[in-house]
Amino acid sequence: MRLATKSLVAAGAACTVLLAGCSSSSDGGSAGGGEDGALSGEVTMWIYPIIADEAAHTGFWDAQVAAFTEENPDVDVKVQVYPWAGRDESLTTAIASGTGPDVVYLIPDQLATYQSSIEPVDDYLSAEHVADILPNVADSITVDGQMLGAPLLTSSNPLVCDKAAFDAIGSTTYPATWDDLLDLAPDLAEQGIYATNYWGSPEVTLNMTFYPLLWQAGGDVFSEDGTSVAFNSDEGVEALEFLVELNEGGYLEPDLITTTPSIEQTALAQNKVACTWQSGPADVESYWGTENIVIQPPLTHEETVGYGTVGSLSMLKGSENKAAAGAWIDFVTSADPVTEFVTTAKMFSPLSSTGELYADDPVYGAIEQTIPDTTVGPVNEHAREVMGVLAPEIQAALLGQKSAQEALDDAAASADAMLG
Repeated sequence: MRLATKSLVAAGAACTVLLAGCSSSSDGGSAGGGEDGALSGEVTMWIYPIIADEAAHTGFWDAQVAAFTEENPDVDVKVQVYPWAGRDESLTTAIASGTGPDVVYLIPDQLATYQSSIEPVDDYLSAEHVADILPNVADSITVDGQMLGAPLLTSSNPLVCDKAAFDAIGSTTYPATWDDLLDLAPDLAEQGIYATNYWGSPEVTLNMTFYPLLWQAGGDVFSEDGTSVAFNSDEGVEALEFLVELNEGGYLEPDLITTTPSIEQTALAQNKVACTWQSGPADVESYWGTENIVIQPPLTHEETVGYGTVGSLSMLKGSENKAAAGAWIDFVTSADPVTEFVTTAKMFSPLSSTGELYADDPVYGAIEQTIPDTTVGPVNEHAREVMGVLAPEIQAALLGQKSAQEALDDAAASADAMLG
């Protein structure tokens, strides 16, 4: 996916009052509705501990259930909080056995994976709600022209720079482009500071490492129709050669190319990395101090683009109460609940009507400004498998075992064979 306008390892005007008459699909229009058109029945939702504080997380959902039930007294909403670990296995098993929830929290690559089991939500959201979704967020939840979820949150991984590193070289100018970063790198190196870092071990998600560079070069992971890969294009080679140049110049922390140590064991924790797009403020705050965190837009080459995820609520086709489930989704992903949820979770709103939620926060306010410059990456059911064959080849290029073109061509051959 290309644009129109947080942690590392691959694991994370709205409808303000819900009316019982919200539109629903022909498949689910009568499900969950009584003879008088009022909604009724049980709706079960699976969610995960997005808000770190367990009491705050539970309290939010309890309050939303109470508010929804006040408008729809015959609907019994049950919110079940599941652990992150093993979530795909649990969901796959539940779907196969017919015991899945009505509603479940999914991220974009899961939308493609579970597409055949998902009821599109287009006809369950009010027109105002749909129009309120940010364009790049809407792209991330749309597969084959249908919305497979209603967004609850979004995020951004912009360029995060350490003011102390720039103080060390007497600079108040932060990099905006690839060339800027390369120009600053020698001065930083003289002070024992790496220009940036790159987590090259294959278990690290490429969404937060290589793909932002690929997009910035104007490239993409898959072809437009999604039936083959496109990362071995001229743009892909340019992106990988940029990384190789940084590594060969000694401007990347070498250990991270092959290992994934805990962050406190890295140069990042020692104020020895100038800028990163692979860690967020929460990751570095205890090492750098809030006063040293400088947020910049994602780097620019041909395009300005960074990675950001979108968390959405999806309805499963197996739901026996689609109208009630759709109404619940429409309600809880509208502006007021979203505002409360994302500010508690320190995430960002996928809706335009919520406005600037962090205007008084110099760090999160700056990140908020970069939300329109993010993409979730490829919404393709084979996205994770492709990462599995591409990541080791990128590592091989960084280790000098292959040229950038050879590495990407070898990965493409394996990936295309897998795609059929």
